[in-house]
Amino acid sequence: MAATPVHYPWYKKEDTDAFFALFQNNIANFVIIAITMLGMGFPSSIVFGQVLPGAAVAVMVGNFYYAWTAARLARKENRADVTALSYGISTPVMFVFLFGVLLPAKQLTGDAELAWKVAVAACFISGAIEAMVSLVGRWVQYHLPRAAMLGAVAGVALTFIAGEMLFKTLEMPIIGLLVLAIIIIGLVARVSMPFRIPTSLFAIVIGTAMAYLIGDAGGERFSDAFTHLGFYPLLPNLAWLEGLGLLFTGMLAVLTVVLPITLYNAIETMNNVEAMEAAGDKYDVRECQAVDGAGTMIGAMFGGVFPTTVYIATVGAKWMGAGRGYSILNGAVYAVATMFGLIAALAAIIPVSVVAPILVFVGMSMIATAFQSNDTRYYPAVALAMLPYFANYVMTRFNRGAGEVVADISGGIVAMGQGAMFMAIFIGAMTVSVIDHQFRRAAVFAAIAAGFSFVGLMHAPELAFNAASDFTLGYLGMGVLFLYFAWQQERLAAPRPAPTPPPATD
Repeated sequence: MAATPVHYPWYKKEDTDAFFALFQNNIANFVIIAITMLGMGFPSSIVFGQVLPGAAVAVMVGNFYYAWTAARLARKENRADVTALSYGISTPVMFVFLFGVLLPAKQLTGDAELAWKVAVAACFISGAIEAMVSLVGRWVQYHLPRAAMLGAVAGVALTFIAGEMLFKTLEMPIIGLLVLAIIIIGLVARVSMPFRIPTSLFAIVIGTAMAYLIGDAGGERFSDAFTHLGFYPLLPNLAWLEGLGLLFTGMLAVLTVVLPITLYNAIETMNNVEAMEAAGDKYDVRECQAVDGAGTMIGAMFGGVFPTTVYIATVGAKWMGAGRGYSILNGAVYAVATMFGLIAALAAIIPVSVVAPILVFVGMSMIATAFQSNDTRYYPAVALAMLPYFANYVMTRFNRGAGEVVADISGGIVAMGQGAMFMAIFIGAMTVSVIDHQFRRAAVFAAIAAGFSFVGLMHAPELAFNAASDFTLGYLGMGVLFLYFAWQQERLAAPRPAPTPPPATD
């Protein structure tokens, strides 16, 4: 007898919490993009009329698609507790495109419009590369240990999400700590809020009201909020095509930045899909990488310059009990808010310290999942894989001056931060292999890490042959050591010949 099909709702109460978490993740990036590009000298017509609408189109397309895939999975497994994948702009990728693509293009061309077109073309190429990477995505996912992948994600969660947002929380301690307490009570301890209001909404309302009542948020925030109101239609253009000509005729060096960060983006998608499988929802990593690439290309066709990815906040949404409604609402709200210039308005009205604790919870849930979904013997691998992102966090905050700023601390910080995702995965994979006494497998990961270092995909500022020779030799040394222990293991395990019996005596 066939099971009765379960009802998978379009929207439920838990989607509200997840919506605010995902919305704040994306809105923070949108605001950083706007402030940074305006500071670089890009006119508001490009920032608010092209870049943000293009990014909104990519976010809308991806979130709508992933809401559909969630419904498909719910029907396939006859479950109502399926959570749609979150989708948005990766924070590390955003910083790389801001300071590794847009800024150099602006400096080299001296023209904001030409620089924007070059960046649009670079974004389009990045999407095409990720779509091609999807052909091998499942194979890579099968061969990389879960502890290594989730450890790398936990490193991002600890630094860029939980850590960064805890700093923001404490910028207004009276408000931030109260809101953090609400989040811990409602989302961690799962205690209902008054009148059964969704926890995130309750936290934002209480926190924002208190900020204005005690004077931590002044009235000038309202006047700033409405500066960029207007109508910015979501229209495709040919800037990406014009940019391709500029890119391949005079700025080919930009592609040395695009290739490694695209590989990073594809691996981030893979890691986050893996995290969702660990949490109970299994999606096809190849399909997700292809969708992310397609969404990035579509966004570029509308003027966007930032690649998109399955977002790290997905597991947080799963913990909140969200379904597909939060994803649908996020896509729709971003389209409307961007078209009418409301992104900057919302960001100005609601203090960052009010919404930051929600993202602290998202980071907490990612770190917890990395440990909970692995056997305890792999905990050291998870912890080790998290560490490279401390260096990456420092680098992205100091940008090009990171080397000078951290020189008195350690000369290894910058090198470790370059290609941190790759280092995290490889060092974690080696540790897992050694824990399992699979020394030959550990040697293979060491050899791959040496190859990545040799061509500059990690531990180097740009792609080049013999880009990080010391690290190449270091990883090769690790591989030799692993092979020695593999030989020792095989030698000890080999059956020994039976002793020759003594000759018979008469």
